[in-house]
Amino acid sequence: MTVLKAIQLTKEYNGVAALNNLNLEINAGEIFCLLGQNGAGKTTTINLFLGFIAASSGTATIHNIDVSANNAATKKLVAYIPEVVQLYGNLTGIENLDFFSRLAGFKYSDKELAAFLTRSGLQSNAQPKRLSTYSKGMRQKVAIAIALAKNAAIILMDEPTSGLDPVAVADFTKICKALSAEGRTIFMATHDIFNAVNVGTHIGIMKQGSLVHQVTTNSITANELQQLYLETI
Repeated sequence: MTVLKAIQLTKEYNGVAALNNLNLEINAGEIFCLLGQNGAGKTTTINLFLGFIAASSGTATIHNIDVSANNAATKKLVAYIPEVVQLYGNLTGIENLDFFSRLAGFKYSDKELAAFLTRSGLQSNAQPKRLSTYSKGMRQKVAIAIALAKNAAIILMDEPTSGLDPVAVADFTKICKALSAEGRTIFMATHDIFNAVNVGTHIGIMKQGSLVHQVTTNSITANELQQLYLETI
């Protein structure tokens, strides 16, 4: 079942296309990694699906709901994890999760909140500590727990592995695959070619606002993808 769809999706700034006639379909349970240089259109694509910006033309849909026409409804279906996760440093992991869950209209017991954090990979001894003591990878796990608590079927991520050490990247990959196995859909913009092959089910390569290649990860090696990427950009 298609959960994210772009139809001739275009975004222009002062007559210059940041995104040019994007056609894309992402199905439930897929992990779609979008590669490209800075300015290629990756973040613009995510922002259009989130309804943060308005399309110049074309349509972005989530579960067949037009984002521009009913953004309030589509926002309930998705969670967003930016490159820099914005949480409250003076609150603990479990307090942050409780706060953002309540904002989304959900109220959980401490036991349920701890279970979400554990599912996201955050160790139990870290959960009562303040976010100001967390690494980027730990903050990211809290953000994933927020997505779980919100019951988001779709998670949009922007450069999720940027600045993570190899252990944190491995943890992130494991968590994403577990979410995919549950039927959740992940759409991420990334520069990390090798992790894209490792974590993703599908990969797209963008150049100057256009999606120029789409491949499945079971049909290409990391070295082959790197070569294709270098030839494209």
